[in-house]
Amino acid sequence: MVTTTATVCAHCGSPCSDHPIESDGKPFCCDGCRTVYAILSDHQLCQYYDYNQTPGTSPRQAQFAFLDHPDIAAQLLTFTNGTIARVTFYVPTIHCSSCLYLLEHLYRIQPGITQTRVDFLKKQVHLTYQTSRLTLRQVVELLTSLGYEPLISLNDVVQAGQKPSYRSLLYRLGVAGFCAGNIMLFSFPEYLGLDDPTFKHWFGRINLLLALPVVFYSASGYFESVWRSLRKAVVNIDVPILLGILVAFTRSTYEVLVLNGAGYYDSVAGLIFFLLCGKWFQQRTYDFLSFERDYKAYFPLAVTVVGRGGNGRGAGGTGHGAW
Repeated sequence: MVTTTATVCAHCGSPCSDHPIESDGKPFCCDGCRTVYAILSDHQLCQYYDYNQTPGTSPRQAQFAFLDHPDIAAQLLTFTNGTIARVTFYVPTIHCSSCLYLLEHLYRIQPGITQTRVDFLKKQVHLTYQTSRLTLRQVVELLTSLGYEPLISLNDVVQAGQKPSYRSLLYRLGVAGFCAGNIMLFSFPEYLGLDDPTFKHWFGRINLLLALPVVFYSASGYFESVWRSLRKAVVNIDVPILLGILVAFTRSTYEVLVLNGAGYYDSVAGLIFFLLCGKWFQQRTYDFLSFERDYKAYFPLAVTVVGRGGNGRGAGGTGHGAW
């Protein structure tokens, strides 16, 4: 019984034809894979293949002439000062440690690239390059020639101006944490069972003053959320939360001003503080994962209009329209 072993590409691992393309004693499925291997070999980067067997992807040809349009390039760049430029690309083909090794050593292939940083979880490549030696189009074509074609869509431009800001939330979180800590400090006589009316009288009123910014500033997001939901005749999850905060605050105020008690301001302030901690952590987690894709991710950043002749030079001409 004779068994035959299929020949696979030394770069991407795809099956080769009966007559594979050979170079340096290795089989390749196409000229693209052979070219990538030659580039890596010429720049002493074949350690790329030591991390994983057949880690590469077969490069595909793509048209990136629209990146020469200055308006489109300006929207994609995150920073430029005329000498260097920074850009971030989403590269869905990043999948292993070999990808990280190659992408972070692009400067050895193209000296015009000064720095590369890869975010493996987000599959993003952060590039810094010299504008005097490279254009944005040449950077993208280099990545594509290595099998790492960036996915460029309208969503990249829209999200560039929508970087998340936590400043307002952090301000409210800081106020809640400061006041909650001090309220608990002034509640120590109650915790220790000291039955001194002077302590109860003054510390209770100090706690009331400290609780006011926590309830009406730090928890202001719950007031806004409940107001918006009630205007639409909908009861959302923030309604019982705000109701509990207001009931505890009202009861504590009555106890302090009328009954000369201690109230429950420590519990109210602590609850709001930990709710805001959870909200901050939730937002950071959502922004970090960034798994959602809206309709803008399926719109191209530019279109090429081809004339009737089919070669881009027909009656319609060739144009690049930026969204």
